[in-house]
Amino acid sequence: MLRFAMLILVALTASATAETPVKKLMEEETRALSSISQNRLLSYMQRPEVGLTYSREWLDAQPKVSGGAQWSCLAEALYFEARGETVKGQFAVAEVIMNRVDSAEFPDSVCGVVNQGTGRKYQCQFTYTCDGHKEVVAEPRAYARVGKVAKMMIGGAGRPLTEGATHYHTRAVNPRWARVFPRTATIGVHHFYKMPTRVSQN
Repeated sequence: MLRFAMLILVALTASATAETPVKKLMEEETRALSSISQNRLLSYMQRPEVGLTYSREWLDAQPKVSGGAQWSCLAEALYFEARGETVKGQFAVAEVIMNRVDSAEFPDSVCGVVNQGTGRKYQCQFTYTCDGHKEVVAEPRAYARVGKVAKMMIGGAGRPLTEGATHYHTRAVNPRWARVFPRTATIGVHHFYKMPTRVSQN
């Protein structure tokens, strides 16, 4: 029994000694954060303002871009889903994809969202990924333009156009779900919607 008590005492002493550097570090961190003004701390938590202008002239004047896999998936989706839209319409479609990435209802990556359901003809979220046609970028200038939109959106540009929309469709169709999803915006040839709020019942 005495041996057991000694082991516990040694363990507690070692634990207290190990906590001292962590405690010191936390105290130093708290002091450092306390010296920073509240406004400055808040500025670290805000998305950077990009200064967007939804015009083709402004977008064309932006530098050429490229990126990784997530950028490529978003640029491709914008090319096939919205290249004929206005710049504002292209940003709006990009907002939907990014809003889905942030939603627990959808995959948590741009490529996951864009390719959800791909492989089953007309059972996917973005028709171009499952319509049976090969995706060919035939308009490089249009692709370069939507690539810039994709880069800005992945980089944290604001999403003021669609009020958190997670769905859209062209005016040419009227899907069943559009009757129950609240419409948030109409931009160009697309209507934008949020998923309805679910209310739990007892």
